[in-house]
Amino acid sequence: METINTIELADENTFPDESVLKKILGRSYNAYLELLKLYDDNDMIYEWRYYKDGKAWLCKVQKKKRTIVWMSAWKGFMQATVYFPEKYLDEVFKLSIAEETKNKIMKTKNVGKSKPCIFEVKNKKALKDLEKVMKFKILAK
Repeated sequence: METINTIELADENTFPDESVLKKILGRSYNAYLELLKLYDDNDMIYEWRYYKDGKAWLCKVQKKKRTIVWMSAWKGFMQATVYFPEKYLDEVFKLSIAEETKNKIMKTKNVGKSKPCIFEVKNKKALKDLEKVMKFKILAK
């Protein structure tokens, strides 16, 4: 299987600050800033940390102490992933999100017993469905 894009931020010694992220994300940097605003508006905290098991910097986004979204930086976009236990999938597919988004979620392989809902944040358009899925994750107990 050919990899078209690889995760950035693999150097443990290079913290993903504004200048690093601007260089990696390019034109999608403004969409990333909108994403951070979305987290702030929902009283969520986000923290970049280097994970040795994945050999990359990831950003964990939490509401209180519960992880809601994981983010990783790729060349030209930020990837935001929301994981759901299988029991919530029917509810996710009932959300008013694009059919294209639903199809992508369906086709994504499970990670253990969870289904990753992956969003490539290249522009503000991607935030609409991500926000709905994220808010559902916050409410799901």
